[in-house]
Amino acid sequence: MKFFIDTANLAQIKEAHDLGILDGVTTNPSLMAKEGIKGHDAIMQHYIDICNIVDGPVSAEVLGTDFAGILEEGKKLAALHENIVVKVPMIKDGVKAIKWFTDNGIRTNCTLVFSAGQAILAAKAGASFVSPFIGRIDDSNWDGVQLIEQIVSIYNSQGFMTEVLAASIRTPMHIVRCAEAGADVCTCPLSSILGLLKHPLTDLGLEQFLKDANSLH
Repeated sequence: MKFFIDTANLAQIKEAHDLGILDGVTTNPSLMAKEGIKGHDAIMQHYIDICNIVDGPVSAEVLGTDFAGILEEGKKLAALHENIVVKVPMIKDGVKAIKWFTDNGIRTNCTLVFSAGQAILAAKAGASFVSPFIGRIDDSNWDGVQLIEQIVSIYNSQGFMTEVLAASIRTPMHIVRCAEAGADVCTCPLSSILGLLKHPLTDLGLEQFLKDANSLH
């Protein structure tokens, strides 16, 4: 399973890269605003700055909701860098745009997916990635990871090539469960990835090793 970091923070992206586990980045206008990146030119340059750190897909989200607007934005984003993947919402014109992008060699990430039916449409249109938001599904008293399992099963049985990108990851356990469910990618904050490092027995074991080592001197 590939690890993407869900952020627009360059320092966090570099930290994940230096850790040796970073395969890509997902971001959106909200994450850009959180970093104080405002204005069209500044946002476009920030996408380029991210691509210069990451040797992998960088999802850049369109803001338009009509076919023409999505195409216009998507073509500009894709032209920024070869790593850019155009992030398109799961709406009727979004699916139509994904088909156009696919036919014209532009990779896409279909976002805001909450059902297997939506995932099927995204795959039929040729999306490179489909992003089920499992944390938001959990918030609605459903099990988001079960949706990942369902989509993975459907894609495998139908031969769809779209990668299942588990999004809205909240905890390290979400990451583990998505790996068990067969997700191709998970995208999450750096804190969730770093949480995988932690285990109390590791801390106790290291403490004992150091104590024993010191006693030898």
